[in-house]
Amino acid sequence: MLVRDESDRANDRVEATIEAASVHTRDEERDAHLTSADFFHVEKFPTLHFKSTGINLAGEGELLVEGDLTIRGVTRKVRFAVEGPTPPTKDPWGNTRVAISASTKINRKDFGLTWNAALETGGILVGDEVTITLDVEFVKP
Repeated sequence: MLVRDESDRANDRVEATIEAASVHTRDEERDAHLTSADFFHVEKFPTLHFKSTGINLAGEGELLVEGDLTIRGVTRKVRFAVEGPTPPTKDPWGNTRVAISASTKINRKDFGLTWNAALETGGILVGDEVTITLDVEFVKP
């Protein structure tokens, strides 16, 4: 959900809920592992949630969106660097659309995602830093 106030950007806000089971990496075994108790534990924590606490202009066509990200029932402050939104356009069905691209980096352990495995060659299988990249389109009927 995107709420925009053209007269005062300080009133803009965004909120999103993602079904944790919707993760799709093009590898069924990896997807099954990611939805298991080792990672997202979708039976206990079926959704990931983000709610903005502030949206600030960072430059021409760039925003910083700060907010609370909840994964596995753990909520942490994050800051997304956002490109956009694009100018509003009408689709063939008369709906108004805007799009954004956003990214942030988190430490997965901050959200209770601690599973890992040692590699035979040394090192570990899963790094701690995770980049979250979103390409989102908002539709206003």
